[in-house]
Amino acid sequence: MTIVAIEPATPERWPDLERLFGPTGAYGHCWCVYFRRRAKDFTASISCAPPERGAANREALRRITLDGAVPGLIAYDGGEPCGWVSVAPREDFIRLSRSRSLRPVDPDEPGVWSLVCFWLPPRRRRKGLGSQLLDAAIEHARAKGGRVLEAYPVDTAGGRAPSAEVYTGTVRMFQKAGFACEPHPVSERPIARLTLKDD
Repeated sequence: MTIVAIEPATPERWPDLERLFGPTGAYGHCWCVYFRRRAKDFTASISCAPPERGAANREALRRITLDGAVPGLIAYDGGEPCGWVSVAPREDFIRLSRSRSLRPVDPDEPGVWSLVCFWLPPRRRRKGLGSQLLDAAIEHARAKGGRVLEAYPVDTAGGRAPSAEVYTGTVRMFQKAGFACEPHPVSERPIARLTLKDD
């Protein structure tokens, strides 16, 4: 697959992101704010009946994007949006700080960025686009001054798993990109880390 460009989700690209996620907001009306919202707020948004289901999540992502915070990167093929990766400073993801399984070991560590999600339409999967988005996320975080990029992949032991279960990426994918993967000291869930800048 040839990707024309991978670009930051800046305010003028909001319509592209909205089109890419479609009426269901990517994964089950999530709008890629699962890690950005408090659990009760996120749950309330997806518990509504249509057409309100996910509307508060969509509005949260729209507000972040239009405020210029750059919540992630959009891949384009022939001018059409075809993929997404959510990458931003770790403190932007409130759910990480409250999670037993993903809570930072050193919450005061400076310059940590987090990659929390990939979204690829079904026909774009298993063609290398995720790896291209990962490479772009590494360069984006580095260019913005990140010292470490952290991610929370799923260990599929080299096999396949349903896409909805591996939206955070796989251990193998991150290891191929140079990340070290170690178990979280409490949950033993894999945490992938890559040093972007040496002190």
